[in-house]
Amino acid sequence: MKAYWIAHVDVADADQYSQYTQRAPAAFTLYGGRMLARGGRSEALEGGPEAQRNVVIEFDSYEQALACYRSNEYQEAKRHREGVAQAQIIIVEGVAPV
Repeated sequence: MKAYWIAHVDVADADQYSQYTQRAPAAFTLYGGRMLARGGRSEALEGGPEAQRNVVIEFDSYEQALACYRSNEYQEAKRHREGVAQAQIIIVEGVAPV
């Protein structure tokens, strides 16, 4: 069953954050991740305030999504995000096709 990273990110330092965005996609690709949405137009219709960036990445399985997050490649990229952005990252398992 497919799984998805859903991330809501607020960036304080765009220049430093670009170091993260240049590195992280290599980890996603290594684990079969496919970017479905990345910081495009959005509108919060319910709930709290909207994040500056919303990201959705599809993986072939929950295990691959989790392995990607825990990988050395992603953790190295993540170090460039720390201190310059606040992120909420959730991994959610998809549903079986109907």
